[in-house]
Amino acid sequence: MSKKILSLLLGLRIQGGASSFVINSSSSAVITERTSVAAACSYSYYKHSNSQIANNNSNLNFQSSRALFGTSSSDDTTYKNKNKNNMSDEVAAAKAAAAEYKSSDADGAGPETAFDNILSGKWPSTKVYEDSTVLAFRDINPQAPTHIIVIPKHRDGLTKLSNAREDQEGILGHLLFVAQSVGRKECPEGFRVVVNDGEQGAQSVYHLHLHVLGGRQMGWPPG
Repeated sequence: MSKKILSLLLGLRIQGGASSFVINSSSSAVITERTSVAAACSYSYYKHSNSQIANNNSNLNFQSSRALFGTSSSDDTTYKNKNKNNMSDEVAAAKAAAAEYKSSDADGAGPETAFDNILSGKWPSTKVYEDSTVLAFRDINPQAPTHIIVIPKHRDGLTKLSNAREDQEGILGHLLFVAQSVGRKECPEGFRVVVNDGEQGAQSVYHLHLHVLGGRQMGWPPG
């Protein structure tokens, strides 16, 4: 789907670059991608991350979380500095995921991902929205006070956005509609939607997913 079509769907401003699409609503934005659920489909990684986030949640209420993530451009700079070391980890994770994807079966289905385990119920998730075709849940490695992942329940070749077929315009539009719906509800002051595509787009899970981020003032450019 072209940027023009996506823009017409919701009337949002879309900015792309290096195989990555970024959609701004109001004044909020995202600075970088963290691994959506796991750097690799590793249960031990997921369990460790989930425990870490649970511990963080037990120690932070909403107000202190906002203070941690920042609400001004200066806070955004601080947040970037805190996560500077994580950026190299994300690049490494994206390269590893790309290599695994390229070495998987040539049928285009791609390897099993963490999302398959979430969809099957093998791994827990905090659901935000669900219907017959789409699931939205909270990222266990949040990069903002609000960080929600929106995925199609049936991958059907949608390992990445650039693999979308013409007959999949409907599900692409629905994914974006759900993203704006949860974003508008949880982040009334504005939010950002991010789609990472391929190795240089820092995609680390080869199951199409949208990041919805908000709850703090962020800077530009992202990544």
